[in-house]
Amino acid sequence: MKTVAIFGVGLIGGSFALALRKAGFEGRIIGVSSDDTIRAAIALNVIDAALPAEEAAAQADVLYLAQPIHRIVESLAELAGWVKPEALITDAGSTKQAIVNRASQVVSRAQFLGGHPMAGRERRGVEAAEANLFQGRPYVFTPRSASELETPAAREFLQWIPRIGSFPVIMDPEEHDRTVAFTSHLPQLVATALAATLDGRPEPQTGVYGPALGDSTRLALSSFGIWRDIFETNRDQILVALESYIVTLQAFQQALDGGSMRRHFDAAARLATQVRDRPAGAFPDS
Repeated sequence: MKTVAIFGVGLIGGSFALALRKAGFEGRIIGVSSDDTIRAAIALNVIDAALPAEEAAAQADVLYLAQPIHRIVESLAELAGWVKPEALITDAGSTKQAIVNRASQVVSRAQFLGGHPMAGRERRGVEAAEANLFQGRPYVFTPRSASELETPAAREFLQWIPRIGSFPVIMDPEEHDRTVAFTSHLPQLVATALAATLDGRPEPQTGVYGPALGDSTRLALSSFGIWRDIFETNRDQILVALESYIVTLQAFQQALDGGSMRRHFDAAARLATQVRDRPAGAFPDS
């Protein structure tokens, strides 16, 4: 792996480039992105150079697609015609079924391996990129078969995952999308719903609130431009997660009318403790 081309040098793509450098990667990192983003990425020493998509794809040993989901899906057929046969195409999309299904249809000249680093921030853009973004976080891979993890290109790429501070988790695309609907997409919607409920109400305007409101609405700062593609490509699983949440809220209503809230608090505390106490890498083998 001597040349990496990052398509979409924003928060994730830029952070991956910085993480590679910090981990000791001495090869060339090429960026493919908008003119403004490229200028910023070069000024911040995130990438070494910029090239048009076709030239970058033809030179790269690894093509790292960190664009919005629909853009990844749209670009796969084009990129598949430009890559070297021994190259690896991988992505960082937040949903996997749409991307993996499209790759299986159009990518035959080189290998595609779906990926999703479970890391992020509410801020966007290469200016928000940081080398430690993936530290201690799972990096999910969604091969169509176990043999896809054993090719020379995949094995070399996977060796870099612990070096950037992350750890690989293997799932099929359907399991991934079902899981993140609950663990990623639902938390975003909960924070957004809370902020939307309070927007325009007089109570927050008084300034009478503690840090809990800021903590609970942090994700509401996230851009809809990113989340639109997620909602469109994982709609069914997100609806299941939302329905589960609505059922819990209805149980809260009943508990406040004379039931016991204690069991809800106890259950919530167990989960919150597990999330905070789970050491990095302590996930079941997949």
